[in-house]
Amino acid sequence: MHIQTLTVEQSFASLHTSAAGLTASEARRRLAEFGPNRVEEVRRESMLLRFAREFTHFFAVILWLGAALAFFAEYFEPGQGMARLGVAIVGVILVNGVFSFWQEYKAERAVDALRLLLPQQATLSRDGEVVRKLAGEVVPGDIVLLEEGDFVPADCRVVEALGLRVNTATITGESLPAARSAAPQTESSPLFARNIVLAGTAVVSGQARAVVYATGMRTEFGRIAHLTQTAGAAISPLQREIKRLSRMVAMLASGIGGAFFLVGQALGLPFWENLLFAIGIIVANVPEGLLPTVTLSLALATQRMAKRNALVRHLPAVEALGSITVILSDKTGTLTQNRMSVRRLWLGGRFAAADDIAAQPRLAADHRALFVNAALCHNLKEMGNQGSRTWQGDPMEVALAAMGRQAAGALDGYVRIDEIPFDTDRKRMSVLCETPHGRMLYCKGALETVLEACDFVQLDAMVAPLDGAVKARLLAAQDALAEAGLRVLAFAHGPVDGGLPAEERGLILSGLVGLEDPPRPEVPEAMARCAAAGIRVIMVTGDHPHTALAIAREIGLLKTAQPVVIGGDDLRRLSPAQLQLALDAPEILFARVAAEQKMHLAEALQKKGEIVAVTGDGVNDAPALKVADIGIAMGIAGSDVAREAADLILLDDNFASIVSAVEEGRAVFDNLRKFLTYILSSNIPELVPYLAFVLLRIPLPLTIIQILAVDLGTDMLPALALGAEKPDPDAMLRPPRARSERLLSWGLVARAYLFLGALEAAAAMTVFFFVLDAAGWHYGEPLARTAPLYLEATTACLATIVMMQVINVFLCRHPRRSVFAFSLSGNPLILLGIAAELGLLLFIVYTPTGHWLFGTAPVGAEVWLFAAALAASMGVAEELRKKWLRCQAHAPAACDRTEGT
Repeated sequence: MHIQTLTVEQSFASLHTSAAGLTASEARRRLAEFGPNRVEEVRRESMLLRFAREFTHFFAVILWLGAALAFFAEYFEPGQGMARLGVAIVGVILVNGVFSFWQEYKAERAVDALRLLLPQQATLSRDGEVVRKLAGEVVPGDIVLLEEGDFVPADCRVVEALGLRVNTATITGESLPAARSAAPQTESSPLFARNIVLAGTAVVSGQARAVVYATGMRTEFGRIAHLTQTAGAAISPLQREIKRLSRMVAMLASGIGGAFFLVGQALGLPFWENLLFAIGIIVANVPEGLLPTVTLSLALATQRMAKRNALVRHLPAVEALGSITVILSDKTGTLTQNRMSVRRLWLGGRFAAADDIAAQPRLAADHRALFVNAALCHNLKEMGNQGSRTWQGDPMEVALAAMGRQAAGALDGYVRIDEIPFDTDRKRMSVLCETPHGRMLYCKGALETVLEACDFVQLDAMVAPLDGAVKARLLAAQDALAEAGLRVLAFAHGPVDGGLPAEERGLILSGLVGLEDPPRPEVPEAMARCAAAGIRVIMVTGDHPHTALAIAREIGLLKTAQPVVIGGDDLRRLSPAQLQLALDAPEILFARVAAEQKMHLAEALQKKGEIVAVTGDGVNDAPALKVADIGIAMGIAGSDVAREAADLILLDDNFASIVSAVEEGRAVFDNLRKFLTYILSSNIPELVPYLAFVLLRIPLPLTIIQILAVDLGTDMLPALALGAEKPDPDAMLRPPRARSERLLSWGLVARAYLFLGALEAAAAMTVFFFVLDAAGWHYGEPLARTAPLYLEATTACLATIVMMQVINVFLCRHPRRSVFAFSLSGNPLILLGIAAELGLLLFIVYTPTGHWLFGTAPVGAEVWLFAAALAASMGVAEELRKKWLRCQAHAPAACDRTEGT
């Protein structure tokens, strides 16, 4: 028999459970029998296929082509060393592919591990106590407690419901929320039965208790998992930029190689020698390590963000953080501590401090209706924890309930029987209770909306009509409390005949309560950092405008005397064009705003060309979080729905963590530019020897295998270390980069190719000729490829390039700041990379295996000293260039400083 057709009692009996839930021992037994409550993920692309992809990207295809040409040349003209070249190129492809795959695999596993920091949980009743458990531990027969913002953890039959509505779009495709109740149904399909809530659906409003009847793959969600999951991932802007850059560089390398092959043919070079030359040109210009460096930079950034309480759900989101221009931020819990405490009340026409309630029993007795209201009108859950009982839920409601229970005393005979849940349109919540005085409706919310439902007001021990004069006093009292930075709520009550009324009317306004929620101490500094970084912060809150203004001024968000304040009603009346114009105000704040309106604000800012981050914690924030360039959910106070919609989750709900995440996002882009500068610099000293070989008709100063030794051997680890640099101190002292800004800028190309690369090429060629000249070689004299002098000269050229790159890795840590501004211990990976680089170089130069693999020979101390002097000269030249740039950018005094800004 279908469970939806059974009564509540029959449902309990069919699952061998009760309203109190399962015992802990029975839950463990059922978990062993039915297995974890987990839906199998869509199968990802097989590891073998993903591994194969690392050898078929555009860079790899170019190298495969080079290897094929080398083997082809060896076949037609053996004995020229082309086979060994082909093997070396294939080795490069294999090493690079394995390394890239390993980095991507580790990055993916790291993100998966970080997600486990915030597993989905469920609130259950077990052994008669309310407990929180991992959703994977839910078993058939469990009693689940649901409230607004929760994801339903399993297929359940509702047994109690108060204003319950669920979004079933993930299962049925129906976008409108559907009401649910506990009454038996005749509908045969659980998809449409009104007493069934299904795994994967979200609670939009209300509360419920439900008994689990199916878990894991036995749920409707499990049966149609392919409709709700996807194995694909969207390509991020950085990924598109890397693909564009890869194709551009590879095509440039191929074009140059092809062009110089034609030049060589025109100059009469032997065909196979010319082919060798063309392959060398191509290999010299392909940045083989680019792809693994991108993955490494993103992965390390996500790990650093997690340490700074920002959990990245999607790896591509890291890069987008660095270009944020506007943050739409909530107030409560993000800018403030979300530690509510009642400070002042307006009772009977006058103000009273919270401490006065306990000291004046008469005051509490005269206004007991307000305190009963505060004690009953909430959505808190009473949790059991090692024998103690605590309230769990909104800190504001916890503070109000604690005040209400203390002042109202015993509440015997008061039973809550129904609810009109809070929503952002009504801005109030009402509960229907059975009391010793008959049925009463208790209501709390924003004063302007509660006033609509009231005809009377409680003044001391009497009830008076709510006329215009009293309304004016109430509004003035609210303003006074709000200007003190307090969050203000109005309370009302009234007798009710029968069930919930269609709308609240004729109630008695019992008073106002002002709650304090102090700003987080670190937020003012975070605001200053945002201002320095060119990031605009706009507060969007449901609170009273005066409260929002007071907090905004306290944290340094607003500094002018007359900022623009737009309320939710005013915002609703603005046309899209008017809203975009209003957002031009230098200081603007949105108060009494519904969560749904955040989405319109984000869209308006995006139309103005801004890159927008939006914070949110409720189920109604999900649309705005999805629309934003970066959606940021709260890890502590956030609902399941909000966290699922977000790109970033704040583990501490703290605005300062957003700023830290932006800093890390900027570092990713900066690090990739450092990496590109470094590897492109070495392309020129690899290219120039081939040009000299063809145009000057000299012995080839650097062989292709030696180029590969530089690109994927000596250069790789230092380059990766640059990709792992921590954020620069001045990262948050410059405006966000534009959407159109390219990773490979003309300034970067000029610095790498025309300055650093040119210096390295000049040094390498100088040392090459230094060795030849010392041995008495004369221009035009042929040298065999196996001649000791030729091997020593090419080795000297190779060693010089590596020595120059050792200095260059320090020069590339910043485009303007002096190398002496950075500590050697600031990035241990750089020192490790240099040690590995020099170790490999010594292996190449001084071991028989290195000689055989790379065609090298030992060089004397004078070569090392000469190369080191030239490397130091490049360091001095770059320091002078940076100093000149600092002089141009700042006051002349900056020219005298070692460290640039």
